[in-house]
Amino acid sequence: MNAETATQPDVSQKLIGHWEQVCRKLEALAEEFPAQKFDSSPVAGTRTVAEVLRHLAFWNNYVADIARGKKADDSSNELPRDKFRTRAEILSAFKRSTSGATDALRANSSGLSVELADTVVSFIEHNSEHYGQLVSYARLNGIVPPASR
Repeated sequence: MNAETATQPDVSQKLIGHWEQVCRKLEALAEEFPAQKFDSSPVAGTRTVAEVLRHLAFWNNYVADIARGKKADDSSNELPRDKFRTRAEILSAFKRSTSGATDALRANSSGLSVELADTVVSFIEHNSEHYGQLVSYARLNGIVPPASR
């Protein structure tokens, strides 16, 4: 099958597959950071590991809401710190956000609309940018990212 004959569900499945891939890489990398590194960043003025993961979880939840046809909350930029403080709370929320978004995307059985596909592409890029950020944080802390092993 070439690109011209690909059907909407085929393209949708490819996009969702890319979404899942970056989310798996992020989850595996996040697991590598010990609790004492969650509130650290390489330099002042950059997000900590915890802040990056709360940020990603917030926007993953946004993707899930959009995929479900709900009005999505875009008023914040990350999950609230007071509710998600510990490594365990943050990792759990992040994993729930990735699986929730994946499930919501997969529920579009007739394929993603053009608007939703565009949203997915944007957030694959967003998650990939933050994956690169966390890879840098990991390397600075002597952690070899799982995808590089």
